[in-house]
Amino acid sequence: MEANTSLWHSYLSVIVSRERQRMEHFQRAEDILLTLLESVHAREPRFLVDYARNLEAFEFALCASEDAVTLEMPLRIDGDTLRVLARRTGDAAGRHPSAGDTCCLGVCSPGTDLEDWTGVVDVMEHGGGAGCLLPGKILQRLKELLVSAIVHCQRLFLLQPGDISAENLREDAMELSLLIRGSWKTIRFDIVPVVRRQQESLQLPRRRSDRGFPEGSLRKATEEAHFVPASPHCWRSSTHLPILKLLRGVDTLKGPRLDSLRLLDQLRDQDWGGEGGKGSLTFNHLKMVLLWSTELFPSPEDWQDLEGSVYRLLVILLRCLATQHLPHFLNPEENLFQGAASDLATLYHRVESFAWDPQRFLRFHFGLHGFSGSCQADTETRALLQLPAEDGSYWDTAYFDMLLGQFQVYRIQDSARRSAATQLLSKIRREILQQS
Repeated sequence: MEANTSLWHSYLSVIVSRERQRMEHFQRAEDILLTLLESVHAREPRFLVDYARNLEAFEFALCASEDAVTLEMPLRIDGDTLRVLARRTGDAAGRHPSAGDTCCLGVCSPGTDLEDWTGVVDVMEHGGGAGCLLPGKILQRLKELLVSAIVHCQRLFLLQPGDISAENLREDAMELSLLIRGSWKTIRFDIVPVVRRQQESLQLPRRRSDRGFPEGSLRKATEEAHFVPASPHCWRSSTHLPILKLLRGVDTLKGPRLDSLRLLDQLRDQDWGGEGGKGSLTFNHLKMVLLWSTELFPSPEDWQDLEGSVYRLLVILLRCLATQHLPHFLNPEENLFQGAASDLATLYHRVESFAWDPQRFLRFHFGLHGFSGSCQADTETRALLQLPAEDGSYWDTAYFDMLLGQFQVYRIQDSARRSAATQLLSKIRREILQQS
């Protein structure tokens, strides 16, 4: 047991040792980016510079791979004076799957210093066209300003040759990508204009208030609505910062919760990806798994040791992979695995192999990926993971406690929870026997 525990913590210690270097790397790149954005703001004050980038730095330090950093750039617009309007006709939402959640932002009155950013859009609330804020115009203006700011800063020697590359600034993209050299590595920043509106706290379906989270964290994370471009004419609601705020809240809780996220993300990057380490599973997916596990396992008893904490994320991840359905934490009706079915079956076997034999994976290797083949899994556990649940009936603590019992990696003392998991397992076995 002690040797097993040491293996988990040795693997984690190598991951954690890289975080300070990654944070310094991010801060160097951030300084360059802020210099550029200050130049943009000087030319166009409606683009604001948000210096509080601590949440993005926090996320970057946690992530094992060099994924792009999303940076939402606020606009100097009173979002509360805009009208959120539904589209009359379909408008593709680009790469974002939830096209039905797109909307238009109507400008209520002229003379608001927004005329060059507005246009006529056909919306449900009006018989004709309405004057709306157009993301396409804002993105085009921001792109022009970024290019001119790069040239200006280079002429003043505020930037060194090779500090910034604008080769990824594509005309049709809903974010503006810049490659910035922080030290000897390059970070990709995806700059996204955002309109902020105050709102009542979201009614989060099927969720007890703040269950598992610090008191008030859900309300604080969702009290402000963020709208980002979905297409040249439409906007969509962004949960990027609310999710990061919830992740920061999890960091204040006791137990190795974020360590579990670090460890699984390293496995994702090193062992679970396809060619070049890329695959359907992303760091954003694992963030959602951690948030769900925080709610479904609210007791401090669940987070006493690293191995047990990792398995709490694992049983939820395996369930989502088996059913090819990962609900968004703030919008549970949205499936984050939609469109990735072709890779999920292979990914499921890789994650399951780790769950049954973690010692094979808890080591660092370079060059070729370490995963090869699969282990002999327990057929009953696989059947339990793949139970159909269109009504969401198997998405509660008792179900995941039952799965933890199958992997034999925990000892819950709460008699009520132990009894609920045992009764559920017996019920499922009876139903399976009746169907066979």
